[in-house]
Amino acid sequence: MADLLVKLYALPGSLEILADLSRNGVEIKRAITPEKHHILNWVGEKFSKGWASECDAAFSNAPCSCFVAVKDSKIAGFACYDATAKGFFGPIGVAETLRKTGLGKGLLIRTLEAMREAGYGYAIVGWAGPSDFFTKTVGATVIEGSEPGIYKNMLKG
Repeated sequence: MADLLVKLYALPGSLEILADLSRNGVEIKRAITPEKHHILNWVGEKFSKGWASECDAAFSNAPCSCFVAVKDSKIAGFACYDATAKGFFGPIGVAETLRKTGLGKGLLIRTLEAMREAGYGYAIVGWAGPSDFFTKTVGATVIEGSEPGIYKNMLKG
C-alpha cells in the first residue's frame, strides 16, 4: 500500500456533511483525555492494537489530534492525525454498521480541516488501504515510491 498526498488548501467543505450527520444523530468532535480509555478500547476491539497505539499517540498532542464520531452516546468512528508522524493523517475507522452513511467522509474532512487549521498545507495518508475512498472524497494522489514508506521496519507480532 502506498502513501497518498492530500492538498489541504483544496478540501471540500464540511458544513453540509456535518449538518447531515447531525440530523442523523451523529456528532463529530475532538476527543478529550477523559474519553481516552473508551476510545482506545473501542479502536483495539474493532480494528487493531496497532491502531489503538496510534490513537494513544494522538492523545499526547496538544490539542488532541484524535476526532471521534458519537451516535446515541456510543463511539461510531474515529480519525487521527500526527499520530505516527508529523503531517500524517490516520488511522481512520467507522463502526461496521455505519459504513456507507457519510460518517467516514465527515471524519476524514473534519480531521483534515484540523490539520489545515494547525498550519499544514498538505497531509500524507500513510499506507492507505482503500485509496479510492481518499481519491474520491478529497482528491488524494499516490506518492510514487512510498511503499512501504515509514512503515518499512515496523515490528509485527
